[in-house]
Amino acid sequence: MSKVIISIKIFPSDITTDLNQLKKKIEKELPKHASVYKFDEEPIAYGLKALIAHIIIPEEKPGALDEVEKQLQKIHEISQTETLMVRKV
Repeated sequence: MSKVIISIKIFPSDITTDLNQLKKKIEKELPKHASVYKFDEEPIAYGLKALIAHIIIPEEKPGALDEVEKQLQKIHEISQTETLMVRKV
């Protein structure tokens, strides 16, 4: 079964958001078929950092990317997300 890695930029809702807690919450809230490969942090402005989540999903599962994005949008500490890249691994 082929896998796809998606890179999603995640903007926290507040500058005081604990990114380590947010990472744990993201890993917990993802659908069963998705898993986090790694996280990166990217400075935005005035101390605010965005997370770049690299998430692995199965290529054959239709709608998997949409499911991941919907789950992320349900997390209160996330203000918005932006899909940066989707590629086969």
